[in-house]
Amino acid sequence: MKLSKVIGLGLLLIMRPVFALDTDSEQPVYVDSDNAVYDEKSEISTYTGNVVATQGSIRIDGDKLVVYLKEGAITKLVATGKPSKFEQLPAVGKDKMYGEGLINEFYPDKNLLIFMKNASVWQGDAKQSSEYIEYDTKNSLLKAGEPSSDGKRVHSVIKPKPKAAP
Repeated sequence: MKLSKVIGLGLLLIMRPVFALDTDSEQPVYVDSDNAVYDEKSEISTYTGNVVATQGSIRIDGDKLVVYLKEGAITKLVATGKPSKFEQLPAVGKDKMYGEGLINEFYPDKNLLIFMKNASVWQGDAKQSSEYIEYDTKNSLLKAGEPSSDGKRVHSVIKPKPKAAP
């Protein structure tokens, strides 16, 4: 199978469940990078240098993007950068969802997105920052921090809605 087809299929499968607009999964996947390598034996695709991956409203920017496959199906995608960034429009009329971290992992079978090291996730006026943030894309459940955080704190900002004028 050609590298572009394997990677395109892989990114399409991985990005579909993440904060998805219904139409995102129906869009083609585009990946731009300075370099790309596909190791057929290990089923690992690696993109490096100014990586930008898009599918519909989804955009991932990073220095490196590694796609792990097993029998042609994606098991994990890891984006790294200073930071690696994610954005998507979750639904028409909603604010865009943003996330970033030095390491971001995506697990399509688990509907799980993990932001690590200097991680932040925000939408509109709400923001979570921690060294570790998990987002369950199926159940819209966000968890920040780790049980053994060694004094590391989760920082949250929730701004009140403006009061209606009398």
